[in-house]
Amino acid sequence: MSTAAHPAPAPAHPPHPHPLDRPTYAALTGPQSGLAERRGRVLRFPADVSPWLALPDDPAAGDWADAAELVGPDGEFALAATTALTPPPGWTETFRVPGVQLVDDGVRARPDAEAVRLGPADVPEMLDLVARTRPGPFLPRTVELGGYVGIRRGGALVAMAGERLRPTGYTEISGVCTDPAHRGQGLGGRLVLAVAAGIRDRGEVPFLHTGAENTGAIGLYASLGFRLRREVSFFGLRVPAGSSSPKGDRP
Repeated sequence: MSTAAHPAPAPAHPPHPHPLDRPTYAALTGPQSGLAERRGRVLRFPADVSPWLALPDDPAAGDWADAAELVGPDGEFALAATTALTPPPGWTETFRVPGVQLVDDGVRARPDAEAVRLGPADVPEMLDLVARTRPGPFLPRTVELGGYVGIRRGGALVAMAGERLRPTGYTEISGVCTDPAHRGQGLGGRLVLAVAAGIRDRGEVPFLHTGAENTGAIGLYASLGFRLRREVSFFGLRVPAGSSSPKGDRP
């Protein structure tokens, strides 16, 4: 009777992280890597495109030093985290907002006949609309992230929405805002569906973020076919004014 030993089981491997668990990192190491500014394990968008920066889940002292080098003394950046972060002494937390991440769960995506493409020539109007509605960060080159559409009334831009993060297989809908004088007409929802249609046409999945206390927006997105995927916190951090670190040999 054979007593040959059975082969030992293969070692277990940790599951591959989902792209939406670290969407900024996944975007800057994937489809949007051409925009990435990197030092060590820290990545960011150019400062006039987006304030978002990606730190490792377990940032060490060297990672914080790399972030300071990327952003510069007294510079500010934003990040999203699902775990607690403790920056080094001297760093300033400029804001902290509890948020949620929602993902397509049967969104009725469709083009909108009234929606027009927005590009660099429209940036002054877009910045003006953002200043009046405060949907979140929108900077002079944010439009380069793509997918922006708007609705005009009497020639004036009164609503817009577009794309931001593009982790592999997904695209975030962002910059959704409507002029206060034109709210209640469903313009924001229509543009979200139009942007989602463009994302779907590329074979990608729409998702978005919003503040956890913005129940009106959460209700709207749920009615459009988005579901809650996870909670997340948004942070703003400022590098100490005298911060510096040696260049070393990091990339």
